[in-house]
Amino acid sequence: MTPMIDILLVLIIIFMVITPLTPRGLGALLPQTPAPDAHPPSTPGDVVITVEGDGTVHLNAERVDLARLHERLVRLFETRGNSVVFVLGGKDLYFRQIAEVIDIAKGAGIDRIGLMTQQPPRPL
Repeated sequence: MTPMIDILLVLIIIFMVITPLTPRGLGALLPQTPAPDAHPPSTPGDVVITVEGDGTVHLNAERVDLARLHERLVRLFETRGNSVVFVLGGKDLYFRQIAEVIDIAKGAGIDRIGLMTQQPPRPL
């Protein structure tokens, strides 16, 4: 009986050591709430990929086929210094559709991708 208790204690110790090694997700920066009197800065060089409810994709104002989005992003960011893209999607979309666009952008070499929940106001 004693050897079985020793084996049980060793197994318990092994499981206690293994459990803290759970996988972690990707790090994310949470957006900060702006001050009530602050106006959001609008940069004319921002690249926004809009995913519509019917599955169409727009790169800024231009409609782009999802199969050609990678090629367009690579050409667009060849000469740019910063690699920042914003992805805007509607409420009725599945995250799978947004994740596919994010995956294409990552494959095009874009290292910073921001998610937008609503269209930014246009400058007057």
